[in-house]
Amino acid sequence: MLRNMRKAGQTLVGKIIATVFFGALIVSFAIWGIGDIFRVSPASTVAEVGDTTISVNQVRNAYTNQIQQLSRQFRTVITPEQARMFGLDQQVLNSLVTEAVLSEEAKRLGLSVSDELVARSIMENPAFKGTDGQFNRALFDQALRNAGLSEAGFVEEQRASMIRAHLAEALAGDPTVPGAAKEALHRFTAERRTASYVVLDAAVAGDVPAPTAEQLQSFYEEHKGSFRAPEYRAVNVMALDAVAIAKPDDVSEADARQYYEQHKANFGQPERRTIQQIPFTAVEDAQAAAAKIKEGSAFEAVAAERGVAAAGLELGTFAKSEMLDPAVADAAFSLAEGGVSDPIQGRFGPVLVRVTRIQPESVRPFEEVAAEIRTAIARERAQSRIESIHDEIEDLRAGAKPLADIATEKGLTLVQVPAMNAQGLDKTGNPVNVPERDAVAKAAFASDIGVDNEALRADSGYVWYDVTGIEPSREKTLDEVRDQVAAQWREDQISQRLAEKAREMTERLDKGEAIETVAQEANAPVKAAADLARNAAKDDLSAEAVNRIFATPVGKAGNAANGADSRVVYKVTAATVPAMITTTQEAQNIENQLRNGIGDDLINQYIAQARQDLGVTVNQQAFQQAIGSGEF
Repeated sequence: MLRNMRKAGQTLVGKIIATVFFGALIVSFAIWGIGDIFRVSPASTVAEVGDTTISVNQVRNAYTNQIQQLSRQFRTVITPEQARMFGLDQQVLNSLVTEAVLSEEAKRLGLSVSDELVARSIMENPAFKGTDGQFNRALFDQALRNAGLSEAGFVEEQRASMIRAHLAEALAGDPTVPGAAKEALHRFTAERRTASYVVLDAAVAGDVPAPTAEQLQSFYEEHKGSFRAPEYRAVNVMALDAVAIAKPDDVSEADARQYYEQHKANFGQPERRTIQQIPFTAVEDAQAAAAKIKEGSAFEAVAAERGVAAAGLELGTFAKSEMLDPAVADAAFSLAEGGVSDPIQGRFGPVLVRVTRIQPESVRPFEEVAAEIRTAIARERAQSRIESIHDEIEDLRAGAKPLADIATEKGLTLVQVPAMNAQGLDKTGNPVNVPERDAVAKAAFASDIGVDNEALRADSGYVWYDVTGIEPSREKTLDEVRDQVAAQWREDQISQRLAEKAREMTERLDKGEAIETVAQEANAPVKAAADLARNAAKDDLSAEAVNRIFATPVGKAGNAANGADSRVVYKVTAATVPAMITTTQEAQNIENQLRNGIGDDLINQYIAQARQDLGVTVNQQAFQQAIGSGEF
């Protein structure tokens, strides 16, 4: 069609028609307001804090990174809707505004950080250190690429971050904690209570007759929401990982044997040696000692002359790879059992070593581990092909090929789930057997039938899914849930009876009746609980019941729910608070907790005032653009 339009546009009549057509199109755009795209450029600034601006890209990148970080942390897909529901968008914006406020304040105060200090902080960052513990330039460059930053940009971000940290430290680095605050927190955490109590269980409620048809219908109507069938979705799932595409039978015996020789230590216990050592300060002394031993002097006697006790001779039992000093390791593992080395120039000076025991290596034979080796090699090879196969599958998906056909073509397993709820459970309440179940369930319920979904990233590969059917949530009929309704009605009746009985017993206790008398009428034993702590269940008292005991004055009675099917009636008999000893670790923990809280409050108050002084303006349209167009 485009070719025909180009041919027509080369004639005079075609040019006239094209001019009229596109002219009318432009006029229609202007009438409907589309012409604004030529007159108004999209907003690029989300917020302004003093002279600092926060761009759409800054917000978008921070928002996307935060969602991806949380998705990896919880191993699930967090949709933009969920992120906004959790307030993640506002958290990201507030964080960026706070950074801008502190940066503006640092500029106003003339704070700076030297180039040397910034460089040192980068060099000492554990994320940029290699296996040798030294700064690794390749790791640094890789981190910059992953973050999409230039080296200069990262250095400036690091400098700004350090300046903000110095300002925060100056504001609230070591605040003084008032003694009254420490005493109050100590009293709250250290208080212990004693109470007498009676547990009322279902037996106290008496016999509950079966509900009448009218009672059952009425209860069902009042609690219909409790008996809804959840939405279910039918999903096809296909996983690509090294296990799925590995072909152990394709691994040759030669490759397997080579792998075996290179990784022998993985298939058994390497040779280990028990080693003794005499250290020297000068190589001449070591040579003289070695000569004495060759002449017949005992190793222990020579050590004693050097002031080394018998217990101090033992270096330990090691495999060769476990020894820190390569020179000592080479010498020790070349000796026969009982042999003494010539002087060795070790990492920490000259030494003589003796091997007192040799534990031979114990390695499983190749034939015993051949299957394991072939599987390991096959998976290593398969792992290197994951990305290329992923791209091939994505090309097939782009061509609208069904997931079932792709699975057949690529030799992968397609799991067909007829019904799954948002928690990844089937209609019987059992977990469905699919890879990355939680992530698939969340993603499937954020998708729809016919949608071409992005593959989910798994630990060792990818997972594709298609929603093939939706069974909407619905209210179950009374006939479907009659037994459930009857059971819940009975539980509700027992709860009401226990609550009324507990209220009556509490009133009698507060009027002065003995708890033993009240409990006897309820045919329940009186129990005593001592050394109760806040927020902690004890014996048959739930944490909720314990907290109610702490909310009741000493000498008074109360009642509380005590689990799903019982209540507790209690009377508080004592409350004690031990004296606070300032030298204990507990007192130090209290002070640290309060100091951190006071420091946070100081910083928050400073930032709030600085925001007010600087003025913060937010462009909501640009903000919505930033959080609405990120890729997750």
